[in-house]
Amino acid sequence: MTKSFDKTEWGLLLALPVLICLTFLLPAWVVNYIQVSLGTGLVALGVMIQMRAGLVSFGQGLYFCIGGYTAGLAGKFLGISDLFVLLVMGLLASVVIAFLLGFLLRRYREIFFAMLSLAVSMILFGLLSSTEELGSTDGFNLPQPTYLGWAPEGDLGETVLYVVTCVVTLGLALGLNRVLRSPLGYINEAIRENELRVEYLGTSAHRAVHITYVIAAAVSAAGGVLWAMALGHVDPEMTNWTTSGQFVFVSILAGTGNIAAPLIGTFLLEIVRVYAVEISPNTWQMILGTLMLLTIIFLPRGLWSLIASAKRKTAAPKASEIMEGN
Repeated sequence: MTKSFDKTEWGLLLALPVLICLTFLLPAWVVNYIQVSLGTGLVALGVMIQMRAGLVSFGQGLYFCIGGYTAGLAGKFLGISDLFVLLVMGLLASVVIAFLLGFLLRRYREIFFAMLSLAVSMILFGLLSSTEELGSTDGFNLPQPTYLGWAPEGDLGETVLYVVTCVVTLGLALGLNRVLRSPLGYINEAIRENELRVEYLGTSAHRAVHITYVIAAAVSAAGGVLWAMALGHVDPEMTNWTTSGQFVFVSILAGTGNIAAPLIGTFLLEIVRVYAVEISPNTWQMILGTLMLLTIIFLPRGLWSLIASAKRKTAAPKASEIMEGN
């Protein structure tokens, strides 16, 4: 029997027309930041679903880069520009690589998992930075996207890409929410609390971690494709440790309480960075660091915990009224 939509999924569905309408209401630069943050937000979602299992990936930029470079290489050497084909190719490349690496990473937890994921990511960074055929540290440009043979240009092309980005991002977020509500999602939460008991119950923690790792890789690669097509460029910085650290930053800042949290948190981070650079061009990193410090101290479960606590306070009086009525 299929599960009915929960409040989060209804919210994602309602957010789609709202996001599409924003492209006609907001300035172009704000719409551009929304589009970019949707792509990177998918990578933050990949980090978040692993954090639900107690795993912190400091190398998620690996699959962000694989998605972007797969699209770029397909366009540069194969002449493929169809966005849907590029998405499929990015997903397949990431799933194959994640499936193979998963046999190694699924055996480790805590700092060992974090450092191993980072090490693999930095290997790719080194390879791309030293490959002159791929532009070395400068990277290379991507072709204008097409859609099943249709090639819109100019403002129409930008609008279509934005709409497709919204549809793909929210569609994947809805699918991930279903994953969190599935047995796999509950097993991951149990692994975070006590992995040994999960094994005693007859469930393979290694297999659950492996599947989650592959899912996170696929989602992150999709984000890499969308991000790269929006900017029209890829470079090795996509897999650098600073980029991967940004995704972890967003996951901590936003919290893991809801699938929408990383998407919102990514946009907020982009806006904060814009104004931080404007206010203090030479020390803007200090502003972001202070924001992270304050979040960890006062909101250890992220910004979403504010919404969760507000819901609990609203529900408490209603529950007491029902009890009094009975």
